Amino acid sequence: MHPLLQHDLDTLPEILRQACDTAVSFLETLPARSTCPPASAQNLQDGDDRLPESGIGAQAALEHFWNRYASGMSASAGPRYFGFVTGGGTPASLAADWLVSTVDQNTQLNFDSVSAAIELATIDQLKQLFGLPDALCGTFVSGATMANFVSMAIARQWLGQQCGVDIAQQGLAALGPIRVLSAAAHSSSVKALSMLGIGRDALVTVATLPGSEAIDPAALEDILAADPDRPTMVLASAGTVNTVAFDDLPALLRLREKYGFWLHVDAAFGGVAAASKRYAPLLAGWEDADSITVDAHKWLNVPYDSAVQFTQERHLALQVQVFQNHSAYLVLPSVRPDNYLHLTPENSRRFRALPVWMALKAYGRDGLAEVVERNVGLAHLLGEKLAATPGFTLLAPVNLNVVCFALEGADGTPEALAKRNRFQQRLDNAGVVRCTSTSLNGKPGIRAALVNWMTEEADIELAVNSMKACYPEI
Repeated sequence: MHPLLQHDLDTLPEILRQACDTAVSFLETLPARSTCPPASAQNLQDGDDRLPESGIGAQAALEHFWNRYASGMSASAGPRYFGFVTGGGTPASLAADWLVSTVDQNTQLNFDSVSAAIELATIDQLKQLFGLPDALCGTFVSGATMANFVSMAIARQWLGQQCGVDIAQQGLAALGPIRVLSAAAHSSSVKALSMLGIGRDALVTVATLPGSEAIDPAALEDILAADPDRPTMVLASAGTVNTVAFDDLPALLRLREKYGFWLHVDAAFGGVAAASKRYAPLLAGWEDADSITVDAHKWLNVPYDSAVQFTQERHLALQVQVFQNHSAYLVLPSVRPDNYLHLTPENSRRFRALPVWMALKAYGRDGLAEVVERNVGLAHLLGEKLAATPGFTLLAPVNLNVVCFALEGADGTPEALAKRNRFQQRLDNAGVVRCTSTSLNGKPGIRAALVNWMTEEADIELAVNSMKACYPEI
């Protein structure tokens, strides 16, 4: 064995203690850490892009990394990172994630590890948490993009089946154009259309209800009725990015019965609201959708990367047709059709379920529901404070856990856009709170998404004070 490898094997406990000490020091400073480190701290330092001929060992490498790059790590796991929709890692899920790398299981059905059984049990518990039926099958994937991709790949196969075409075998050209309808499709779904060969141009934007990002069912029916025989999938939103709008799923299900399309529900973060009895009614009907996306590394607060894709059991055979890996040394789906190997693009996959399983075990339904309800309450508080602060205005009511706001006088002019960008830059430079830029109804805005398990009322005060301090300098 190479002497450095032998040395690191002999001193493995010390290496892990050093890693633990480093992690603890980071977590202890997380509330005070910048939510957006300066650009200079995000650059690689001299020499670190070149392969060394001789290594320095694990402990020295760890020290080298942390001394050089700790300042470039943002507080994205912390209580005031409101950018995108970024959760943190609860203590239980963080500890589990460390164990995932330690035990290093390639989680598929090989009959040599309990990890596959724990994944199945985790899926079952998530269905219980979300009020979803047993008839839904679930698979862990890397994030919403891949969950949407898998769902739409199955939809593509289903649409082919309706026309007597096996797309997995014959290719998409055998079916011809597919129509995709949505009012506020997430960019990950549009990306999936490109990857699936359906094409971004297949997406048709449906009119929304007045003052909302939600689909207008009447407008959707007009499109469907004009060409009822065209292979169609409808992408519904259960929590849009800007305003957390929820499509009327019961109305869409009624249209599905009439027109026979595939209904996919993108509930990347909004789906976790179902953990709370107070907000579960927002998702009424999602249990009957053909497929569903839910992220775990958002509102469930497990470390990246983790999401779940749900499909109705009646579509399981089609999912296997799309993703089956044909190899003599792999377990066939006929042995157990829910073998993840044959249900997603990945052959090799880490034990993603363990952090979710551990969080469910550690905190239960009550604990996760409390996070949801606290975040929603704090989002409303943030919205109220911004609405009462001169210079700020809400672009939409606070529907759930996202606050979409703008600077006073925001319109579609270049001047308003430049003003927003200057404010955003100053807010990032201050590093107290991280929000992300957006636009709504042609107006440049800013959005704050609250999903972190640590966020408290004091964080809202700090965030608002930083926003006030940044505004006069524009």
